[in-house]
Amino acid sequence: MTINQSGWRPEMGGNKDGGTVSTFTGNRALMLEEPLIFEIGSTETTGVDFADGDVAGSRLGDLSRKAPIGLPGLSEPEAVRHYTRLSRQNYAIDLGLFPLGSCTMKHNPRLNERMARLPGFADVHPLQPVDTVQGALGVVEELARWLITLTGMAAVAMSPKAGAHGELCGILCIKAALEKRGEGHRKVILVPESAHGTNPATAAFAGFSVENIPATDEGRVDTAALEARLGPDVAGVMITNPNTCGLFERDLKRISDAVHAVGGYVYCDGANFNAIVGRVRPGDLGVDAMHINLHKTFSTPHGGGGPGSGPTVLSEALAPFAPLPFTQVDADGHVRLIEEETAGEDHPDSFGRMVAFHGQMGMFTRALTYILSHGADGLKQVAEDAVLNANYVLRSLEDTLDAPFAGSGPCMHEALFSDEGFPAGFSTLDVAKGLIDEGFHPMTVYFPLVVHGAMLVEPTETESKGALDQFIGALRSVAERAKAGDASLKSAPHFAPRARLDETQAARKPVLVWKDAAPTAEAAE
Repeated sequence: MTINQSGWRPEMGGNKDGGTVSTFTGNRALMLEEPLIFEIGSTETTGVDFADGDVAGSRLGDLSRKAPIGLPGLSEPEAVRHYTRLSRQNYAIDLGLFPLGSCTMKHNPRLNERMARLPGFADVHPLQPVDTVQGALGVVEELARWLITLTGMAAVAMSPKAGAHGELCGILCIKAALEKRGEGHRKVILVPESAHGTNPATAAFAGFSVENIPATDEGRVDTAALEARLGPDVAGVMITNPNTCGLFERDLKRISDAVHAVGGYVYCDGANFNAIVGRVRPGDLGVDAMHINLHKTFSTPHGGGGPGSGPTVLSEALAPFAPLPFTQVDADGHVRLIEEETAGEDHPDSFGRMVAFHGQMGMFTRALTYILSHGADGLKQVAEDAVLNANYVLRSLEDTLDAPFAGSGPCMHEALFSDEGFPAGFSTLDVAKGLIDEGFHPMTVYFPLVVHGAMLVEPTETESKGALDQFIGALRSVAERAKAGDASLKSAPHFAPRARLDETQAARKPVLVWKDAAPTAEAAE
């Protein structure tokens, strides 16, 4: 018996909408329907019974709560089950391939987690005396040494707590260096259109004006256009390499030389360092500053709002302007933490401090564990396998999906496709929603903006050929359905806990506060 698109067969009974039989609970076997926590519990009860007692009075004074708190009371089993069921509705790297392009959602080795939970790392406090945290500071110093070595740079600021935070660190170093030279009048940062979107935002936040540099037809920086714009008002360039089209910027050394010749600096967005780690040292290409996302290249957890970590490596020209604090090893091996902004001879040109303390100890521990477990040769293989996997995806799907830069040579860490060839009425969004029914989180969509209806896939190096083949087959199937005009895609996903939302309304009119439905008045008899 042929199974239709939904997977439903007549002998299954029930109905074929969504391929499921209606149930009283709304559950689909172990796909459990879960109401809001407010719908489960009652604000009139608590999960724990307390005996009435004499209250001596509140010490909060006029700060005491004036109205009921309105939180539902649940027993422990109810609370545990609620959040466990919700967790089953989340996609995670532990469930399957996470193809988000530009994000490098790789596996987080359990060894990293075990090391980060060791006493002395997990319970370290930033206000402890330095002599009591020599091991932790030693980890920070060792990780810094690896990052400097891998990038071919002179120094690293470890305190930035995210990629964009690291960008800001680098740009503030450039700003401080220009002001030290008496060239604070340089106010223009050039940003190629193939760069990450945070780049122009960071430059503008730091007080610079941003000018766009176009891309060539092959998806790389128009070097001639960039060189033509260079002048005495240019502070520097922010360039992402490999760029958001998944391509290596082959002219970066030429660009760096040209920018340096007019007195500017080169910032490289290192978010995609995973594609070149162990293979290319950005310092050899003339880069002056580059942030490194530890959650991308070095496998620390990614997503969920943090914690992030974005150390920023600096060239010899910018190293004196790095932020405080930083570690320093004395001749006797004792690690000092230079953290006073009046450090004087230690760091007189520092632009200041970016965070209250020193960074993310848990992320440092995880990243160093990853580096040491791979070694130099293993990190080189990380980049090679990431590039191999991305090219396998690109070449396996270029006969079904339009690949606008497939003729530009091998891609790097990610494969880029477009919606070219889809019939009227079908879009990238329909393909993304269809992938949810296939059991995959969708790839990055509509980015980069230089490609219409972009679909950006980054498989990372941690996926096996079998996993890639399954994803390729699923994406091919959905794309072929779109090209064939399968109307069911327009309402996908069908098998997810929730159907397709009106995303425009959800963004413009989000419902952020629970309001109990007003009781319906009974009609008089």
